[in-house]
Amino acid sequence: MTQSALSPTRSGYFGYTFSPVGMVAFVVILFWAIVAILAPHIAPYPIGKIIDMDYFGPISSKLWLGSDYLGRDMLSRIILGARYTLGIALAGVLVASGSGVILGMAAAVIGGWFDTVLSRFMDAMISIPSKLFGLVVVAAVGSSLPALIMTLAVIYIPGSYRFARALAVNVNTMDFITVARIRGENTFYLAASEILPNIIRPVLADFGLRFVFIVLLLSGLSFLGLGVQPPLADWGALVHENIQGLSFGSAAVIAPSIAIASLTISVNLLIDNLPRKIRDRSA
Repeated sequence: MTQSALSPTRSGYFGYTFSPVGMVAFVVILFWAIVAILAPHIAPYPIGKIIDMDYFGPISSKLWLGSDYLGRDMLSRIILGARYTLGIALAGVLVASGSGVILGMAAAVIGGWFDTVLSRFMDAMISIPSKLFGLVVVAAVGSSLPALIMTLAVIYIPGSYRFARALAVNVNTMDFITVARIRGENTFYLAASEILPNIIRPVLADFGLRFVFIVLLLSGLSFLGLGVQPPLADWGALVHENIQGLSFGSAAVIAPSIAIASLTISVNLLIDNLPRKIRDRSA
């Protein structure tokens, strides 16, 4: 047999092979990202404009997803709601994952009392039920967009910290870290130049999972009336507003539920079907 026959073939983009399921999931995520970015330009009507004299109007050539409980176009509200759902969730996960990874690497590199105190504090934070914490904080400080983002971020910082610290502790015991310490490198250099490149792949996979958690928590808070406030709305708020239309089989309550499910399931499928080289630092 020839050498080419014995060696495995590598195909796909940039040397990675993506499964069909992963590609479909990526297309769905890309679709919602484009919708969120271009929402004001592609929405047929303003988000609060009443265009139907009937509530929970049926699907028609004028109203592709029917109307809501006030006669507003549901397609426009879902398109514009994508900006709030994806925008708030992305901002929250950036703060949560960024802070958690930085603190986790710092705890692993510094160690000692700093690691002990910070880890015990994060353990106490993670023991608080996320929905209960979100309800209390949002009810106390209000549901403005900055308050929502910071609340969601604080809830998921402990989980991101524990994940990053576990990875960083393993890397911190390796020989090249010892050599860097002998050279006199500082904590910032060790974390940014030695540890982060070796944990970035699993951290990115964790980033995607936390994005899903934040989307679901944000939708839950909005469903309870503590999320994005009217006339603006994210997808969870749209379900909350039109829940009475469920008995009518209205698309006003079904469509935003499908939007939430399509986004969260696609992110999960994309992460599950990423090439092993991306997901696993040892690959």
